[in-house]
Amino acid sequence: QVQLVESGGGLVQAGGSLTLSCTTSGDIFSLNHMGWYRQAPGKQREFVARSHVVGSTYYIDSVKGRFTISRDPAKQTLYLQMNNLKPEDTAMYYCAAIPVETMTPRYWGQGTQVTVSS
Repeated sequence: QVQLVESGGGLVQAGGSLTLSCTTSGDIFSLNHMGWYRQAPGKQREFVARSHVVGSTYYIDSVKGRFTISRDPAKQTLYLQMNNLKPEDTAMYYCAAIPVETMTPRYWGQGTQVTVSS
């Protein structure tokens, strides 16, 4: 049973930083890309960042240079370091496991709320 549990969200002022963590169960890192998505109130869920099995990373343009995705296979944990946060980053952030053969998120965490005040 694959489980993803996010943590690390909170309330921060604009310009501040947060680090999100996604702890996983099961050996999913070797078979799945891992990603972060977010959903703001009244908006659709959107892709934020992705870490591929081979090590490459991808970001939505609005977070490039501010967010860094990383994974620790030994801890089976995915991270999202977020710096210089902006009010428009406010959203529920979700961790996802993305099978390499489909490139479509298959497993989701329950989400962690990030709120950035101006």
